[in-house]
Amino acid sequence: MPSTTTASTPTITLVTGASRGLGRNTALAIARTGGDVVITYHSKADEAQAAVAEIQALGRKAVALQLDTGDVASFAGFTERLRTALQATWGRSTIDHLVNNAGHGDYAAFAETSEAQFDRLVDVHFKGVFFLTQALLPLIADGGRIVNFSTGLTRLSLPGYAAYAAAKGAVEVLTRYLAKELGARGIAVNTVAPGAIETDFGGGAVRDNPELNRHLAGLTALGRVGLPDDIGPMVASLLGASNRWVTAQRIEVSGGQAL
Repeated sequence: MPSTTTASTPTITLVTGASRGLGRNTALAIARTGGDVVITYHSKADEAQAAVAEIQALGRKAVALQLDTGDVASFAGFTERLRTALQATWGRSTIDHLVNNAGHGDYAAFAETSEAQFDRLVDVHFKGVFFLTQALLPLIADGGRIVNFSTGLTRLSLPGYAAYAAAKGAVEVLTRYLAKELGARGIAVNTVAPGAIETDFGGGAVRDNPELNRHLAGLTALGRVGLPDDIGPMVASLLGASNRWVTAQRIEVSGGQAL
C-alpha cells in the first residue's frame, strides 16, 4: 500500500513500551521533530496518559493503547484497536514507523536461570517483536521504517545477562531478514543497541548504584554512562528522511563502551 504521508503531513510512529524510560524519551523526541505518536503501555495507564499529555503539549497528536508484547494471542485485537485509533485521531489507516522498544530486565547467572525467566524474556524481547511486527505489516505504509531495540550486551558479555542478551541477539538477526524481505516495499529496518543507560530499567542499577556507574563510565570512551536523551533523539533521527538509505544495520549508541 502506498504511504499516505506527504511533506506537509506528520508521520505517525508506534512506539511500544513508551510510558517510561527509553520508549518515552523516544516518543517525546519524535514529537519534538514534528511527528505524531501512538504509544503502548503494559500496566501503568497513568504514566502512559502523562506521556500523551507531554506529547500534546509539544503540539503533536498522541494516543496510548494497552499492550502486553509477550502475549501473541492479543495482537490481533490490538491491531484492530490501533486501526480504530488511527481512523478516529488521524483519519488514516496506516502508520509510518514502528519502534519495537518494550522490554524488561530479568537477570540471573546462566546456571541459575529458570525456564520461566527464559520464556518470559524470549516472549517479550524476541517472539513478541517477531509476531507483533508480522501482525502490523498491513498497517505499515510502504516507504516506512522499523527500529528494533537491542543492547550493547550482544557485543560484550557480562555474567547474568545470558538469556536477555541471547533474545536480543535473535532480534538483531531478525532485523537483517526483515530488511531483506521488506525492502521491496521500501521499508527500512534497523537495530539500535544502547549501552549502559541511566533509567529505571533492571531496577535502576546503572542509575542508582554509584560504584557500577563509575565502573561503566570508566569503560566508555566518552567518560560517562548514557542518558535517555542520548538515545531518543538518535532514534528520531534514524526515522527522518535524511536516513532513508540506512537499513539492515546494528547501530550501537553507547558513547564507545568497552572498545
